[in-house]
Amino acid sequence: MGAASFKELNRLLKDVSRSFYLTLRVLPGKVRPQIGLAYLFARATDTIADTDIVPIGERLNTLARLRSRILGTSIERLDFSHFTGADANVTPGERCLLEQLDDVLASFEITTPSDQALIRSVIETITSGQELDLRRFGLANETKIVALKTEAELDDYTYRVAGCVGEFWTRICRAHLLSRTSVDDTTLISLGIRFGKGLQLVNILRDLPRDLRLGRCYLPADRLVAAGLLPTSLLDLAVEAKLRPVFDAFLDLAQDHLAAGWHYTTSLPFTQIRLKLACAWPILIGVETISKLRQSPLLDPNHRVKVSRRELRKIMLGSLLLYPWPGRWENMFGSIGRNHS
Repeated sequence: MGAASFKELNRLLKDVSRSFYLTLRVLPGKVRPQIGLAYLFARATDTIADTDIVPIGERLNTLARLRSRILGTSIERLDFSHFTGADANVTPGERCLLEQLDDVLASFEITTPSDQALIRSVIETITSGQELDLRRFGLANETKIVALKTEAELDDYTYRVAGCVGEFWTRICRAHLLSRTSVDDTTLISLGIRFGKGLQLVNILRDLPRDLRLGRCYLPADRLVAAGLLPTSLLDLAVEAKLRPVFDAFLDLAQDHLAAGWHYTTSLPFTQIRLKLACAWPILIGVETISKLRQSPLLDPNHRVKVSRRELRKIMLGSLLLYPWPGRWENMFGSIGRNHS
């Protein structure tokens, strides 16, 4: 076993991600390997947490042992055969990632100590969120739906699994791309955290019907009760009108977070075109998704909102064509969100 080449890492990334791979490809080469490695680790731990044919106790144990490997507190060789068997609900890409994880770890171990520290910090936070999810929803199912209690719990969750990624992204780019740029680190990190939270909140709202049928409700129970609803009520499509004000309030919050992410993006130097595009694309896709969610059924599990490949290409091409005109480029966020702001 040896370190995976960048070409091999790139293939793994392509196999386990559609939208993030586009972002990764446009990132400057100075940060692409570090961010790619962090993504692969996060995807591996997420696969372990979500493989429901494996008992929860074993998933928690494997997650803790993998975290120890990544954090450098263990050199134990891990066996993922329970997670990669023919009956496991993993994609071919996820299976390949787990089977080649030792090579990914070897690649990580030859990065600089400062980059390792940043990657370890974000993975430690992400896995804490994954563990919390497993413990919280461990016995949940469609007949026993468990909901987050408050908006504070939702905010904590979105930080653990995505807001911390915005912080990591900022710190790694600051070290390798923006070391000579005069910026307020505290403000930039705060905006980066909101950027990540916004993307995660969009995913949560889009996946509401599917998550409910897994027994998971990320909409806070106190907000539902105030609207005369219970988590189990949301299985009934007829309550959509009662849910809509609550749902729209969280769409507004997601859009506010993404607006902070857009401020983050537009504050980066004009010369950092690759970095700005890598930030802009997921934000603009997120705003387009919010627009669709405002006009779509909320609770129908057979209707999943998705930005089409054609719409994705339009967003990407538009961002490239408008880039020479900063004012028009900066208005892209508002032009997508205008119909629902």
